[in-house]
Amino acid sequence: MVIGVGSGYGIPTIAEFWNKFQVGTTNIPIAIGLILMMYPPLAKVKYEELGEVFRNYRVLTLSLLQNWLVGPVLMFLLAIAFLRGYPDLMVGLIMIGLARCIAMVIVWNDLAEGDPEYAAGLVAFNSIFQVLFYSVYAYIFITKLPPLFGLKGSVVHVTIEEIAKSVFIYLGIPFIAGVLSRLIGLKTKGKEWYERRYIPRISPITLIALLFTIVVMFSLKGEYIVKLPLDVVRVAIPLLIYFVAMFLVSFYMSSKVGADYQKAATLSFTAASNNFELAIAVAVAVFGINSGQAFAAVIGPLVEVPVLISLVNVSLYFKRSYFRSPATS
Repeated sequence: MVIGVGSGYGIPTIAEFWNKFQVGTTNIPIAIGLILMMYPPLAKVKYEELGEVFRNYRVLTLSLLQNWLVGPVLMFLLAIAFLRGYPDLMVGLIMIGLARCIAMVIVWNDLAEGDPEYAAGLVAFNSIFQVLFYSVYAYIFITKLPPLFGLKGSVVHVTIEEIAKSVFIYLGIPFIAGVLSRLIGLKTKGKEWYERRYIPRISPITLIALLFTIVVMFSLKGEYIVKLPLDVVRVAIPLLIYFVAMFLVSFYMSSKVGADYQKAATLSFTAASNNFELAIAVAVAVFGINSGQAFAAVIGPLVEVPVLISLVNVSLYFKRSYFRSPATS
């Protein structure tokens, strides 16, 4: 983070360098970093056991409520409470809340020793909902609801094709790679080699790619972060409240429905994380790369990354303190 912000501010041309690799609203270095970051956790998933995710209706229902009712509504309320006087930043924050996480949650879940099969299943489920309903949610939460609170609504035009493209790049590619790796690895080398040798060998790629992605993201907006610190703080405060509240409430609700530690951690990180790639892509496409909406969307991952890394440690503390019996699934 420090290297990213420092290079972005001290070497202003670095943003131009990264933007040379921009195709449409997709930044290729960030896309590569995210794909490589997600590949090892998705290669670990036992895809043959995914059916269990969709058979547990209580857990699935809770995840849907957390992601598609509680999360968007909470972020909307925080946005109008903290950013009423800054409508562009407010809209950008609302857009983050509507984009449910399909990417980095895989990494947070892996670091927190959550359930990889549940993470993959819930992320896939969120992806389908995202493609089908993001446009509808954007219309409701950004165009229709703000006037009810005395605020001006913004018109947002985003197509299903644009959302599907984002979902495919950031989830589809590493998901397909993970599935093929497991199928080919088990068939050609066997389960022992795949899980004991191949997976440990590729696992470090996740942290290396995560660090690379963080440096690139922070360097792209390093100059703005230093020059507009108050705007960063204005967006960061409601985001911080959102991430922590969603995580803690989700962990509590998960334990109440009988989820073990692995599933509780997975549900909590799925609920607390957001698909900032989609939020940034939509904000840039609709409002422009230099808009306040795009700036707020970029602040999202700058807050999410350190907060979610901290919550990984909180999750592991919960595991040691409140889930003493080993997980059975």
